[in-house]
Amino acid sequence: MPVSRILRAALAATLFAAVAAQAGEPRLPPAQAQLLDSISADAMRGHLSFLASDALEGRGTPSRGLDIAAEYIASQFRAAGLEPLGDDGYFQTADWREIAPERERARFADAPAPLPVRNVVGLLRGSDPALSGTYVLVTAHYDHLGIREGTGDDAIHNGANDDGSGTVSVIELARAFAAQKQRPKRSIVFMTVFGEEHGLVGSRYYGAHPLVPVADTVANINLEQIGRTDDSEGPQVLAAAVTGADYSEVGDVLRRAGERTGTRITRHPVNSDRYFGASDNQALADLGVPAHTVSVAYAFSDYHGPADTWDKIDYANMAAIDRTVALAVLTIANDPQAPRWNADNPKAAKYLEAARKLHAGKQEAQAPAK
Repeated sequence: MPVSRILRAALAATLFAAVAAQAGEPRLPPAQAQLLDSISADAMRGHLSFLASDALEGRGTPSRGLDIAAEYIASQFRAAGLEPLGDDGYFQTADWREIAPERERARFADAPAPLPVRNVVGLLRGSDPALSGTYVLVTAHYDHLGIREGTGDDAIHNGANDDGSGTVSVIELARAFAAQKQRPKRSIVFMTVFGEEHGLVGSRYYGAHPLVPVADTVANINLEQIGRTDDSEGPQVLAAAVTGADYSEVGDVLRRAGERTGTRITRHPVNSDRYFGASDNQALADLGVPAHTVSVAYAFSDYHGPADTWDKIDYANMAAIDRTVALAVLTIANDPQAPRWNADNPKAAKYLEAARKLHAGKQEAQAPAK
């Protein structure tokens, strides 16, 4: 490791410990502290300055820029040492002409077949013989709006916060977890998906064609818009909200992780419920998996505009939120008890019922033949 990287890591560790001590938080065990300290704001700045550059032309689905982004993400998963989990290395491939929303299909009717789009998926295998066959998913969408003519001098919608910020967070979390000597007990799947801007297409494709058993998937934490702190309701520094925060125990895990890492994880009084079904957690929630999205800014001035650029991201704050997410993921991955839906919340009722059917089906499949 270069000396400058070592010095930056040491400085980050010192600052992290100082903030925790000032807040009166208990010291983290050394293994947890090492994981969190290794998350680098500078590394994410480097990734995002490329993924949200004009060279990738806004990463529309489908597009050359999206393909380049997929290759870049796969290269980072490869460098981290994740196992490829797709049908083509790190790629789960689909034909856009077959799965695109109806309104999109006419545009590509004459395109050569197939027209491939790809989820990018890597696996960090767990260490526990009993729990390594169960999975925590960490996800984000890596597509954006692409090039939109008639929107002024700059037609490229770079999508740095939406959702380049979530994408580079998944990359950095994957690298940080894979670099630890002691792996979590459960396996962790790191995935970036296409087609969110067209209606959660990539995540729903995964839900219909899962790469690990859905019944063995214990939770999904999805990351969306976590780089900008200039929320329309005021600055959101060292704070994030969770969609469906009280729908399952995942919200409680995130909140407790925030208390231990110096961030405030909240339930937004309106948007936490409103946006539960608006991001890629929804695909797995519909199947019964406790799945939620973490966001810093639900609305910001450059949302879905060409000015959502990488230089406006608060990288130090994003790293702080990612440390909270890392601790929550580690907690779930090491806990023999999987998170459960909240039976006392009527808004979670359909997801609880889906979970019951999911696990009843698993039990039937495992029952010995009569």
